Amino acid sequence: MARQKIGNRRRHRQATVDRRSNRGTRRAPHPATAAQIPFKPRLISAAVAAATGVMASQAAAQPVASEASGEEIVEVVVVTGYRRSLQDAMRMKQNSDLIVEAISAEDIGKLPDNSIAEALTRLTGLAGQRLNGRQQVISIRGLAPDFSTALLNGRQQVTAGDNRGVEFDQYPSELLEAVMVYKTPAASLTGQGLAGTVDMRTISPLAYGERALAGNVRYEWNQVAAINPEADDSGLRYSVSYIDQLAEDTVGIALGYAGINSPTQRELLDIWGYNNSFPDTAGADLVTGGAVKAQSSKLERDSLMAVVEFALSDSVSSTVDVYHSSFAENALSREFAMPLFPQWFGTSLSNINSDGGLVTGATYGGVKAVLGNNLDARDSTLWAAGWKLEADFGDQWTGTFDLSRSAIDREDIILALNSGTGPQGQGDLDTIAFEGGGGGAPNFTAALDYADTSQITLTSPQGWGAWGSGIAGGQVGYDNRPSIDDELTQMRLSAERLMEGAISSVEVGYQYDSRTKSKINSNQGFLGFADGSLEKPFTSSGVVKTPYGLPGIATFDPLATFDSGIYYRVDNFHSGVVSNDWEVTEEISLFYAQAGLEFNLGNLPVNGNFGVQVVTTDQSSSGTSAKQGQFLSPTDAGVQIVTDGDTYTEYLPSLSLNVDVAEGHIVRFGVARTLARARMDDMRAGRQVNFNSAFADSTDISQSPWSGNGGNPRLRPWMADAVDLSYEWYFPEGMGYFAVAAFAKKLTTYIYEQRILTDFSYFPTGDVTPALTTGLVSRPANGDGGDISGLELSLQVAGEMLTPALEGFGAVFNASFTSSEIERGTDDPNTPVPGLSEDVTNITLYYERHGFSARVSRNFRSEFLGEVAGFGASRTLRSIASEELLDAQVNYSFETGRLEGVTLYAQGTNLTDEPFYSYLNGNERLVKDYQVYGRTLFVGLSYKL
Repeated sequence: MARQKIGNRRRHRQATVDRRSNRGTRRAPHPATAAQIPFKPRLISAAVAAATGVMASQAAAQPVASEASGEEIVEVVVVTGYRRSLQDAMRMKQNSDLIVEAISAEDIGKLPDNSIAEALTRLTGLAGQRLNGRQQVISIRGLAPDFSTALLNGRQQVTAGDNRGVEFDQYPSELLEAVMVYKTPAASLTGQGLAGTVDMRTISPLAYGERALAGNVRYEWNQVAAINPEADDSGLRYSVSYIDQLAEDTVGIALGYAGINSPTQRELLDIWGYNNSFPDTAGADLVTGGAVKAQSSKLERDSLMAVVEFALSDSVSSTVDVYHSSFAENALSREFAMPLFPQWFGTSLSNINSDGGLVTGATYGGVKAVLGNNLDARDSTLWAAGWKLEADFGDQWTGTFDLSRSAIDREDIILALNSGTGPQGQGDLDTIAFEGGGGGAPNFTAALDYADTSQITLTSPQGWGAWGSGIAGGQVGYDNRPSIDDELTQMRLSAERLMEGAISSVEVGYQYDSRTKSKINSNQGFLGFADGSLEKPFTSSGVVKTPYGLPGIATFDPLATFDSGIYYRVDNFHSGVVSNDWEVTEEISLFYAQAGLEFNLGNLPVNGNFGVQVVTTDQSSSGTSAKQGQFLSPTDAGVQIVTDGDTYTEYLPSLSLNVDVAEGHIVRFGVARTLARARMDDMRAGRQVNFNSAFADSTDISQSPWSGNGGNPRLRPWMADAVDLSYEWYFPEGMGYFAVAAFAKKLTTYIYEQRILTDFSYFPTGDVTPALTTGLVSRPANGDGGDISGLELSLQVAGEMLTPALEGFGAVFNASFTSSEIERGTDDPNTPVPGLSEDVTNITLYYERHGFSARVSRNFRSEFLGEVAGFGASRTLRSIASEELLDAQVNYSFETGRLEGVTLYAQGTNLTDEPFYSYLNGNERLVKDYQVYGRTLFVGLSYKL
């Protein structure tokens, strides 16, 4: 027999919900833990809806008289599918004490989009950035991903990236029930970020209340056929979920598995830069050089989720949840590199066409191309596990204990092997022409046949790296194998007392976080031939037609060729390499106190909360400081291990108020101080040290022999004081809502590069005794902040609200408009904030009726400063052009008969084949990186039993 007694905490909240329901408004009881409160399985009531934010939606319920008995029967029309997910997400937004956005699953294992990142980009004030052809990282309210925090079931997560920003493709949408995005904080929301907090939630099996088995499979392919001969041009996605209740409904289990095998094709243009077409002529038109790449990648991910809930007694419950993801992505790139600049590579330039100071067409003679057969491989394993215990004590007290651990291990292989017409100074030279430069991608032509292996050998065509590596004739390849380890242990204790009156509750809590993240950057080196030769023949595995007009090139397997034993590696201990090894450790103690509010302002109901967090941080970093040099031994006297850090305390007050001005009309106000911790690579202790003996006698600090660059383990967080105001109007019978919100953040501190006086007396200088032992080092530092503000609009409406003729139709629209002014010391104050797009708009039109569902979505994001992969896989900021993406989906669900429970669907993403490109110096004509991915199409089916 199922337990029917409600714990004291749940009873009190139910009464509160009932009172608020009289005004048509319900609030989530606790912003940080609402989705995780254990419920008894038969409480399918407003309490469940208020706590989980997910409840089967009822479009209408009309009483009908029974002819047989005369009893009144309630006929319920149940809304399912995409419209249900919209209504559930709307209810989560309406019921929250804070300003939030929400996503809810259409059904078990079925969020509305292919990935978490895609679904998040549909929300007001959020924007995604495409990496490797898919949405991967998210900006909230115009701030870069590092300014936000990602949680899984209320617990902070480690990251596979080099910093704090979560790469959301680690989390399959099929294993999540809902996602909440908190735009305003509360003291009890311990994982908050400066921009916002994304909380991904798995299902609660006891709250679900019934047994269910669901699975889906999707076949996918890309409009662009497999570019490389070894690549696949189609893939599969599949998942299965199982939910059940055992032991008289006192134990609930939810199990899920999701797998993906997804190929991507990418045609890429990588411009190295723009230089004078005639180096001896000042002001000559700018001309370009660079490489084109034909890349095929495959993402393979296997993810497991398990949730076990225990109703141990009427007043004690426990939840254990585990998530595991094994993530691998291999990308094969065939590259045609064109060293074109006359001043560097001795090429000639003729047939010039120019436009506005930029050469838009020309012919180069004497070109020695470098052909690359490259592999970029990433393998990462993520574990996240948590145990939560909740108990009621007496009539008013509740206690919570939560223990969790999250860890990720990431290893990369970045292997580049060169070939060409012969070693430097030998072999044929080419004539290459191009046209169409200046905004967009140019088209090239070449004269030589690079698919002829009798003319192409493994070699170093340009002799690059000969001086730095000591390899005669230059490097014939490069091997780079960085790795990341990130571990986070979190423990939380809290107690809450429920009360009557204006202060409806008081909660106090303590949370301890211990996190260590490290990066090994120096596992890299130059490649030469083991027998000392300058070139070697190879057997081609096929021919790749390089994009943008260039001819096909002969290919080989880079990893198999490297493993064959023909190469040897000279480790690269350049100071700029070893100084980027780092480890950062953070020990964070957080105390908080929060009071819930519930009172009347005149005849208007008001609720909310106020509180404060006291956050003490003990941070440290270890790394390598290395004196400049092209090649150093790790035991060289110019290489030193350094450790540094700091301890500090920050106070973060917050206030949130919600006024029910009329039925379905809510005004929300929030004011708070928030923080975002510094990027971890900025916190590294490592430093590259430069000593110039030519200035050894100088006593002028501006001409000191010492200089350098590096990280700063003493960095304090970004801090901001924020004010939010919103108005929300929820239409009757779940027909939609309208919302407008304004926000302003005063960044009291900001992190930017500064030149800091530094002591170098501990570095050896050989026989030279400098007059100064100090110099200026460029490193991140805290400085003045600035302002960021914005306006957000949201509209969700069902067509039948306007006229019965539009039953089944609906629309979702949102837009955000953001501006900023950051005071960055001596830097240009007009430099954009990373991640900020001034304009972001999203619109979805849908139709859903009688089992048929169709929708189309358009996302627009204006230009922004984004983080992309730079030279040697390092991360760098670059201007990203605006983009407009179009996606569509068509479903049909069998509602009766033998196929009941089966849904067939077809989907398409990037239907307009929108390119992704970046540019230099704020000029969109100076294209740096131009990528084309093609359209991706899906067909599949799902089944729920």
